[in-house]
Amino acid sequence: MALTGTTALVTGASRGIGFAVARALAAEGAWVGMVARSEDDLARAAEDVGGHAIKADISSRAGVDALIADLGRELNDVPDLLVNCAGSFALAPLAETDQTDFSEMLATNLAGPFLLLRAMLPSMLERDSGHVINIGSFAGRRAMPGNGAYSASKFGLRGMHEVLAEEVRGTRVRATLIEPEATDTPLWDPLNPDSRTDLPPRSAMLRPADVARAVVFAASEPQSVEIGVLSLRANS
Repeated sequence: MALTGTTALVTGASRGIGFAVARALAAEGAWVGMVARSEDDLARAAEDVGGHAIKADISSRAGVDALIADLGRELNDVPDLLVNCAGSFALAPLAETDQTDFSEMLATNLAGPFLLLRAMLPSMLERDSGHVINIGSFAGRRAMPGNGAYSASKFGLRGMHEVLAEEVRGTRVRATLIEPEATDTPLWDPLNPDSRTDLPPRSAMLRPADVARAVVFAASEPQSVEIGVLSLRANS
């Protein structure tokens, strides 16, 4: 139980990658705060994992402020580990991308991690410890048709991570970016990739548990070691 005694906050924790990460961190002994917008789904997930459900919308400043207040009552401090897993995903050519979809992906995939970082990083720097793990995507490095809005958010997340890594250099605050290829989560359900030739079948995708193991690996390294970027792909 490599993370016994540590505290972690995982966003998007009611399903998919976030749920798998919360489960894996709890299994390693961490106290895990699980964040999502769906109260009922989150409550079930937290009961399953043994985590602590914190209903919040991290895409807005008001939602993050409320989350920080809840954390203060639970921990009296910011957590040791912040894992940004919450995600929004849709595919469409740029000429057909809906502005609402574009704004939603930027808000959830980029603005949310920024707002949490802005709320927690000062305390991490002041106490000289902490770890921020952002779940990016291979779409944050590779341009693919139909990914304009999603890639905009994930390219932005990668840029923010790289600046963060430079700004915390020389401190005991660590920053990690994990970039998985397509992962079999409920985000794919509306697209039904098994019925399309332009998308990988679900059988060829990574599993959420694969990403969760990478998070545990990065978080479990000694304080003197920082895993900067991890790129994950299915070996199939």
